[in-house]
Amino acid sequence: MRLAESRRAAALALAVIWTVAAPALAERGDRDKPLTIESDTMTADEGKKTATFEGKVVMSQGSLVIRADRIVVRQDGDGFQYGVATGGPATFRHKQDGNAGTIEGQAKRIEYDGKADRVELFDEARLRRDSGDDIRGDFISYDARSERFTVKSGGEASGPNREGRVRATIMPKKSASGVSSAPDTGPRN
Repeated sequence: MRLAESRRAAALALAVIWTVAAPALAERGDRDKPLTIESDTMTADEGKKTATFEGKVVMSQGSLVIRADRIVVRQDGDGFQYGVATGGPATFRHKQDGNAGTIEGQAKRIEYDGKADRVELFDEARLRRDSGDDIRGDFISYDARSERFTVKSGGEASGPNREGRVRATIMPKKSASGVSSAPDTGPRN
C-alpha cells in the first residue's frame, strides 16, 4: 500500500513540475501553441539574452498559465533556457493530457534550468491536483534526467503545530463506478 501511495505522490509531483517548465515542457497539444507574456513592463537585453517581465505577469501557452510578480528569462550561449518566476506567490495552472485533470502549484520562487533539466520551487511550495492530491514543503525539486523529485521542509516541528514539515495528501483512486478503490486492509467482521 505505501509503495502505491509513494508512486502516486511521485506521479503527481512529476506531472506538476513538468508543467512549470513552460514552453519546452508544456502539454503535448500546448507545445504548438503560441507563448504569450503580458506584464506592466518588459526590459530586454539582447547582448545578455535576457528578458525581464514585471508587474502582474501572466505567461500562457495553451492550457498552461503562470502568474507572477516578476519573470526573468535568459538563454545561454549554447541555447539552453533558464527562468525564474517570483511572486507572493508565483502560481501556475495546467490541464494534463487527456482527461487527467488539472494541476496547480505555487511558491514564492520557481526556477527552471534547461541545461540541467531541473525545476525547483522555493518557499511555501505547494502542488495540487483537482482530484484532491496535495503536496507541500518549503522546497520541491524535480530532476527530469533522473526522474527524481525531492520535497524538503525548513525544520522539524512536533505536536499539533506541524508547520515546517513536508505534507502529502494522496486521495484514493476512483473506480469506473465512482467508488473509491481503497486498499484492502484485512478481514472484515
